[in-house]
Amino acid sequence: MSPQQFFEELVPAQQPVVIRNFAKHWPLVQCSLQSSQHFVDYINQFYTGEKAAMVVAPPAANKRFYYNDAMTDVNFIRGEERVDLYLGRLLELVDKKVYPAISMQGAVIEDILPNLSRENSSDFFSPEVTPRLWVGNEGIVNTHYDSSDNFACVVAGRRRFVLFPPEQTANLYPGPLNFTPAGAPTSLVDINEPDFDSYPLFKHALAHAYSVELSPGDAIFIPMLWWHHVESLEKVNGLINYWWNGSSALSATSPSVIDSLNIALVAMRDLTPKQREAWRCLFDHYLFKQGVDPVAYIPEHQQHVLGELTPKYVEAIKTYFIQKWQDQK
Repeated sequence: MSPQQFFEELVPAQQPVVIRNFAKHWPLVQCSLQSSQHFVDYINQFYTGEKAAMVVAPPAANKRFYYNDAMTDVNFIRGEERVDLYLGRLLELVDKKVYPAISMQGAVIEDILPNLSRENSSDFFSPEVTPRLWVGNEGIVNTHYDSSDNFACVVAGRRRFVLFPPEQTANLYPGPLNFTPAGAPTSLVDINEPDFDSYPLFKHALAHAYSVELSPGDAIFIPMLWWHHVESLEKVNGLINYWWNGSSALSATSPSVIDSLNIALVAMRDLTPKQREAWRCLFDHYLFKQGVDPVAYIPEHQQHVLGELTPKYVEAIKTYFIQKWQDQK
């Protein structure tokens, strides 16, 4: 598959796609196939000494990075550590029978391992799209969505992905918007032990689920706002991912998906059902472009936010509305 095929045919369809052996030729993948020690040694040769963010969940969390039972906090702790020390600890835990779930999540490779991304790169993505590294042992990231398209390559161990399309959102029982384990809203359902008495509609979501297991070198495209549950299946796992066209991309526009939802909820929460229906019509016309193109009949010099946006105009809109939103908070 060529980058042109991917971006012109697959990405616009916004359906998940698995590409087997996408990164099988990467030196990082080849080292992981030899042994976990080779994988760690290969990473360490590029290490610059910068610390990276880590999370640790106790054995009682059953490998799941999530809320505590009372939903007053999360069930794991966050911190920073040297990458070489962290990787050494990861290897030490391999032979333990009882052990915490640990994970280095979303580390910007260029910041801590700059030459690693040069030796393990893809011509699918421009230098402006930042690759990130995730390394840990057996762990579970509960069902959530990203605000951007996501391309994830497994570089060590095995990972299981379970995906749900956006139209299953209500059946997944999303948790709080403003109190999340890792920045994105998460489903309150435990996929591995679902409580159908508390969450009966989850059965409908399962009927529309996609499930796949990836091995080193395999990649998956997860479209933005697709819910996904990710489970690392071995004592040493690694993944490199790319986010773009959304809140995690360098060229992203604000507000983010979460901010947009908050703004809409504040602005429209007290509307009557008929008023909500009227707003739906406006969104269908201007945003989702159902029917006549909203700019086709407006002179270009009067299209403003409906037309082509200059960086200066975008910045002015962002500054104005984000300031108003902050004032409301």
